[in-house]
Amino acid sequence: MPLRPLLGAASCAALLLLGAATAAPSAVAAPAEYVTVDAKGRIAADGTVTLTGTYRCVGGTGPVFVSSSVNQNTPDVNYGIGGTAAVCDGAEHRWENSGKAPKDALKAGAAKVEATLMELRGSGILVIPVPHAVSHHDVTLAAAA
Repeated sequence: MPLRPLLGAASCAALLLLGAATAAPSAVAAPAEYVTVDAKGRIAADGTVTLTGTYRCVGGTGPVFVSSSVNQNTPDVNYGIGGTAAVCDGAEHRWENSGKAPKDALKAGAAKVEATLMELRGSGILVIPVPHAVSHHDVTLAAAA
């Protein structure tokens, strides 16, 4: 068998394998930015709710925060539960927010939480909110000890 066709076939096979090897990781790569909420939150006797989770973000021109809100029984009413400054360095970080809803608005049990990774980007004299990631989670609020 002549050498030239053999080298051509070997080169094509190597390129196909190289292409498959470099394409596979991008198909399963994690999203660049995300925010999660832990499955269990806490509610204290005085009504203070504490929610936790993780986030990952990359760069930004303004300050970035993790905000959270919770609702129970009334899907159209969300109660803001604090905010935490985020570090957008591409690494995964933990967050924890605490806050109070109006008296007796929340109790131990099932709840829905929305977490948002939001940048406050300056534009002239305006500050424009720019979302980096938003997620919705079902959680259980447990009575804090």
